[in-house]
Amino acid sequence: MDATSSNFTLSKILNTEDPYSSIMLAVAALLAVICYFWIQGKSKSRNGPPLPPGPWPLPIVGNLPFLNSDILHTQFQALTQKHGPLMKIHLGSKLAIVISSPDMAREVLKTHDITFANHDLPEVGKINTYGGEDILWSPYGTHWRRLRKLCVMKMFTTPTLEASYSTRREETRQTVVYMSEMARDGAPVNLGEQIFLSIFNVVTRMMWGATVEGEERTSLGNELKTLISDISDIEGIQNYSDFFPCEEEEDFLQYLIRVKDEDEKAPLSLTHVKSLLMDMVLGVVGTDSIVEESHLPKLPYLQAVMKETLRLHPTLPLLVPHRNSETSVVAGYTVPKDSKIFINVWAIHRDPKHWDEPNEFKPERFLENSLDFNGGDFKYLPFGSGRRICAAINMAERLVLFNIASLLHSFDWVAPKGQKFEVEEKFGLVLKLKSPLVAIPVPRLSDPKLYTA
Repeated sequence: MDATSSNFTLSKILNTEDPYSSIMLAVAALLAVICYFWIQGKSKSRNGPPLPPGPWPLPIVGNLPFLNSDILHTQFQALTQKHGPLMKIHLGSKLAIVISSPDMAREVLKTHDITFANHDLPEVGKINTYGGEDILWSPYGTHWRRLRKLCVMKMFTTPTLEASYSTRREETRQTVVYMSEMARDGAPVNLGEQIFLSIFNVVTRMMWGATVEGEERTSLGNELKTLISDISDIEGIQNYSDFFPCEEEEDFLQYLIRVKDEDEKAPLSLTHVKSLLMDMVLGVVGTDSIVEESHLPKLPYLQAVMKETLRLHPTLPLLVPHRNSETSVVAGYTVPKDSKIFINVWAIHRDPKHWDEPNEFKPERFLENSLDFNGGDFKYLPFGSGRRICAAINMAERLVLFNIASLLHSFDWVAPKGQKFEVEEKFGLVLKLKSPLVAIPVPRLSDPKLYTA
């Protein structure tokens, strides 16, 4: 339809001399007003404190037209500057509450922990997880407690993890061997796929003894990662804590490449990052032996880099959305039952009230404090906090640090000829690279036998 015909149609509709046009306009206006006041009526607390502040919604669609799913966490942070750390957002007819400060997070995840212990199950999640019966989506209650106890008391206890060290070591060595084979041909490696597959093998061997080796490694690793990514995108959230517990930190190597350009005054080059980490790792392990898990406690800077990476770029910047089982009062505001609760840890981790130079990459800050992954300090929540905190933190930390330390110790890494590392991120409630991280491994150890299983 051209501009002339469009103007003609519009002028016909606006022609008040036409009785049908007048009726159409009146009905449309009436419907808009009714929808507007219906939404506003639902937003008001009939008895008790008011709802949290927030941007004005449109009829029917609420605030959805103004939200960009690619930068949702940063948009929420910007809106928080105007409306405060406890804010309401209308997602169509669904009321969402955004938490953006340590104090408000403590209210939801500790003070009212039981009330907010449910996760907000999307409709498609019911299909992907047998009706939401898995540990991630199950409502807080007897069934969920049974699943949680099974994981915490069987899979992820210290004795179990220590007993399964040989499995982690063997799979990590298999990854190093695979990388060395690729290095002989100067072939590029998709690091994300290989770390993912190493972790996948550890988890499946712990559960039922199966593993993936040989020629299947690359193809199946890509298929599995794609499958999980597709399911996660459909659900609107990436469930790494239940699929494979340590995937939260997989972006560690990716981030090391990204931070080199963040400080314009004193840019941190890729060489600086690599040399510093090599000093730490090689100083402890040397070049005539391989990394063992027993070395990890002696690598505090490597641990600090991982913590700082998760501070600046948490894989789940809004965590898994919670849902309250009953109407609650939080910080003097009413939070209606069944609201969708976003904990914006991305904003909390960059709050200048709690972090010195919050946008700067400074691993040293974690050498000077006792912050950990257990969610006790609400200014640092990469794995969440409270009853629904990730059950596999201990396993995740061991697996990821061991993999990363082994790969950094065994190889130098260069970009394929004519290519550069792409670090643009994609967000779907999860931060991940739009393009996979591909690099060529270059062996660095003194004895070739160290590259055998």
